[in-house]
Amino acid sequence: MAVNHLDAFFELLRMLLSDPRYSILFTLLVLASVSDCRTYRIPNWLTLGGTAFALAYSVVVPFSPRLGFGWALGGMALGLCFMLPLYVLGVMGAGDVKLMAMVGAFLGLYSTLYAVLFVFAFGGVAALVYGLWTHSLLRMAGNARRAVQSLILSTIGGFRPGAVMPPAASIGRMPYAVSISLGTLAYVLANQLGYA
Repeated sequence: MAVNHLDAFFELLRMLLSDPRYSILFTLLVLASVSDCRTYRIPNWLTLGGTAFALAYSVVVPFSPRLGFGWALGGMALGLCFMLPLYVLGVMGAGDVKLMAMVGAFLGLYSTLYAVLFVFAFGGVAALVYGLWTHSLLRMAGNARRAVQSLILSTIGGFRPGAVMPPAASIGRMPYAVSISLGTLAYVLANQLGYA
C-alpha cells in the first residue's frame, strides 16, 4: 500500500496540535538536548517532571480504551531497562537513562521498543562521526571492547562491573540527549509515514 507523504505530514501536524502528548514530548526533548550540549547535564525537573506528566496524562487520556497507565508505565520501565546497563558500565550518564525512561512513558510499551532501536542507531552514527572527527576511533573501539568484556564477565561472575574508564582512556563526552531526541523524533515520523 503506497503512503501519501503529504497526507502523512498533515496527519502528523494534526496529531501534534490535537494531542499535547507529542508536542510536550518534543519540547522536553529539545530542552534536554540544549541542556546536555551546553552543560552535559539533563535536569531532574525535566526528566522526572516529564515522566510524571506522561504517566498522569495516560490516566486521563489513554493511548486507547484498553491501554492507559499500565502501558505508559511499561514504556517507562522498558526505556529504563534498555539504558540502565550502559549507565552501570559507565558509558552513559544517569540523565540519559532518565530521559529514555521519560520517552517511554510518553510513547508506551510497544513504541518504546522501536524508539530505543532508532536511538541506538542515531547514537552509533553520532559516536562514529565523533570518533572520526576527534581521531579517536581506535580508542573508542578499545573502550567499547572493554565495556562488553566487563559486562560479559560480570554476568558470568554475578558481580557489578567496574568498567568506569580511566581519564586517559576517555575520548571525551558526547551529549547523548541529542541522539535520544533525534531517534525518538525519527521513530515517530517513520511510524506516522507507515515505515515503522
